[in-house]
Amino acid sequence: MTFQFQVDSQVVTVNFLNKKHIKHCYLRVLDKDLLEIKANIFFTQNDAKRLLNSKKEWIKKQIKSLENKALNENEFLYLGQIKRQDAYKISNLDKFYKDEIQKILPSMVEKYSNIMKLYPTSIKYRKNKRTWGSCNHKNGLNFNILLMKFPLEVMEYVVIHELAHIKHKNHSSKFWGLVQKYCPDYKQRENLLKSFL
Repeated sequence: MTFQFQVDSQVVTVNFLNKKHIKHCYLRVLDKDLLEIKANIFFTQNDAKRLLNSKKEWIKKQIKSLENKALNENEFLYLGQIKRQDAYKISNLDKFYKDEIQKILPSMVEKYSNIMKLYPTSIKYRKNKRTWGSCNHKNGLNFNILLMKFPLEVMEYVVIHELAHIKHKNHSSKFWGLVQKYCPDYKQRENLLKSFL
């Protein structure tokens, strides 16, 4: 079911879904004019409207954040800054990111490999939807070419994170201790990454 909801002068569409297996209520801002509410079968449309009214300020902040992140057709993110494609004469952005990351990342991996005394067997690059980096059982590292969108300190954190997986193939307290040893502000860097998403 969908219905309209007024946020100040803006009208947004709300996708309202009742599901049997859901215990709690979930509200998400999917786009600047689209919200989603998932709730159990006892949660009514009136309950949904009350929830939206109580969360109006939060919704406005989320919409504002999405609007700020929206890029124009000719714009792209490069190392945390908005650039114009025509200024760089880019016809294929993925190819540009792949070429650029191979200029920057190998020396960064080498630097932190020597500091951490953890050495990957290989480095590969691909475009992923969900992961920024990974370490396989043979200690080969994969990095997402879209890391080129973010500031260098984000890339540095991902490198340290994946090198730490050479020693710890999990996210145990020992793993996070190792990450923190070489990247004490890793939580701030994670938040910086999230701020671009």
